[in-house]
Amino acid sequence: MEDRIVTAHLMMEDQAVEYSLRPRYLAEYIGQSQVKENLKIYIEAAKMRREPLDHVLLYGPPGLGKTTLSNIIANELGVNIRTTSGPAIERPGDLAAILTNLQEHDVLFIDEIHRLQRTVEEVLYPAMEDFALDFIIGKGPSARSVRLDLPKFTLIGATTRAGLLSAPLRDRFGVVSRLEFYTEEELAYIVSRTADILDVGVVGEASREIARRARGTPRIANRLLKRVRDYAQVRGDGLITEQIAHEALERIQVDPMGLDAIDHKMLQSMIRNYRGGPVGLDTIAASIGEESQTIEDVYEPYLMQIGFLQRTPRGRMVTPAAYRHLGLPVPERVE
Repeated sequence: MEDRIVTAHLMMEDQAVEYSLRPRYLAEYIGQSQVKENLKIYIEAAKMRREPLDHVLLYGPPGLGKTTLSNIIANELGVNIRTTSGPAIERPGDLAAILTNLQEHDVLFIDEIHRLQRTVEEVLYPAMEDFALDFIIGKGPSARSVRLDLPKFTLIGATTRAGLLSAPLRDRFGVVSRLEFYTEEELAYIVSRTADILDVGVVGEASREIARRARGTPRIANRLLKRVRDYAQVRGDGLITEQIAHEALERIQVDPMGLDAIDHKMLQSMIRNYRGGPVGLDTIAASIGEESQTIEDVYEPYLMQIGFLQRTPRGRMVTPAAYRHLGLPVPERVE
């Protein structure tokens, strides 16, 4: 799973260049127009009142720019940003150390905030609401509560699993924004911008050819561009044309709908062995040699999103659209 070129999760190869590709201000940020316009108003209002921005929750699938948007918010506010993640904060003391080192109006960004420990989360409540930390000193009858005041700050939480956030934590965010998948036009623009930064020549419809296969995700689009760039340098003259892009993407087995070899294997196995379904999740997992949890969390969502797979009470079924995409005749019963 980790080696899939179309995975939206951050890979080791992405870390080397992703930071340099990130826009720094809202004017440079492509896509998410509704979220961007709302944030622009909230940021401007906070700056006019000289107050910290309300706490912000960004949620949506991986690779859509939650971390990038958090850094942009800090830049637009003109303050520092401190970055951490839910799993990294193991004890309440870790969180207290981070919060007490913030400056007035700073931004604290917590990635994968749904993975915070419950004891840590409870310390975060008064910090978000009253900008204070409550500690219990001592034990038994001599125990007493001590309150430590904190500088006013903005917490930005990012998560791919908003449903796993507890209600008390979710309710303390003033701004809640969902990031949507990008359109083909937006991704083509992102590919062109990335090519300029990486000093790669892209001509004609090449950027659209790459964008078409990127699953609506900028991170995947940038990763595909780097693979196409390698192919263009070795098999061409370094210039990425539509033909070069097509050949390179076919070679790495990413088809025009963004499906890779594993997606094809799964669909074809269901059609060949089980007449397209309905078939149980465990049966699919056994037939392609994958874990059922991986299929449910990684492979299925995109296939369902584009209408190639559907869940029914009896099991998974391949849709007529998937048959047509694979160039197979659609059985009468499926139609």
